[in-house]
Amino acid sequence: MKKPAFLITIDTEGDNLWRNRSGHVTTKNAAYLARFQQICEKYRFKPTWLTNYEMAIDPVYIDFARDVIARGQGEVGMHLHAWNSPPAFALTDNDWQHQPYLIEYPREEMRKKVDFMTQLLQETFNVKMLSHRAGRWAFDEYYAELLIEHGYRVDCSVTPGVNWRFSPGAPQGNGGSDYTRFPREAYYLDAADIARPGASPLLEVPMTIRYKHSGLMNTLKQGYDRLRGKRRTPSVYWLRPTGGNAQQMITLAEKTLADGADYVEFMLHSSEFMPDGSPTFTTEADIDRLYADLEQLFSWLQSRTQGMTLAEYAAAKSAT
Repeated sequence: MKKPAFLITIDTEGDNLWRNRSGHVTTKNAAYLARFQQICEKYRFKPTWLTNYEMAIDPVYIDFARDVIARGQGEVGMHLHAWNSPPAFALTDNDWQHQPYLIEYPREEMRKKVDFMTQLLQETFNVKMLSHRAGRWAFDEYYAELLIEHGYRVDCSVTPGVNWRFSPGAPQGNGGSDYTRFPREAYYLDAADIARPGASPLLEVPMTIRYKHSGLMNTLKQGYDRLRGKRRTPSVYWLRPTGGNAQQMITLAEKTLADGADYVEFMLHSSEFMPDGSPTFTTEADIDRLYADLEQLFSWLQSRTQGMTLAEYAAAKSAT
């Protein structure tokens, strides 16, 4: 690649799922996505819309995504929230409340859900599904095996340095995936151990994340937390907007590229482009500040990177 890639990944899902534990999901945010698509195209970047069930059946989103695909200005990939994705299977006494991880389900139920979502997306958008991100970032070897069987080429579920064990899913489960010892750069994963490089055809593209503090400081903080009876992962910076953090994102991207990375990966949820679609951006003024931050970040990245979808990046990696 002549320049490092800028990978824009959007978890494309229902409205304010942080707050919604009722079982009734709305998809009003589908009407707010065109503005973000326009700013991406302004800077010649191509988002990957990682799409879950409720969005895949929303007529507004379907029309939007088909247009993006037809014009070659982005990609649709798969995103799967296990508690809300057919076929139905009750894992807990209230799956909407607990929002269990897909990797907590019986293997046969995992397979059925991956089969269904892959087929639904391919039939709806008339394209092969190549890119994927797990719901709630939960990934394991069997999940990887299912993706490989379906011909996926790239996954972006790994959040290096983050331990999701402290985030509960099913009450009888062990929490999410622990990524504290995973690579930070893209790698073809070992299907028998997704934490290490191997010979599988599935490219893992970890999120762009860096620790806020030094290794020594993290050790001291975690030791102090244990004494207080608390468990949490060390603090990190993500390449994602949180409101007024444009310079922080630029600094993170700059350090990542300076370390020799051949990509930086940005993420956000589709509902965050809509007022009151998330806990972070609740008003129209918040959304305007979000776009002001995006203008600064995208402007800085435009001359330093090249826009690619996840599948385009995977194809470029395989050609080298």
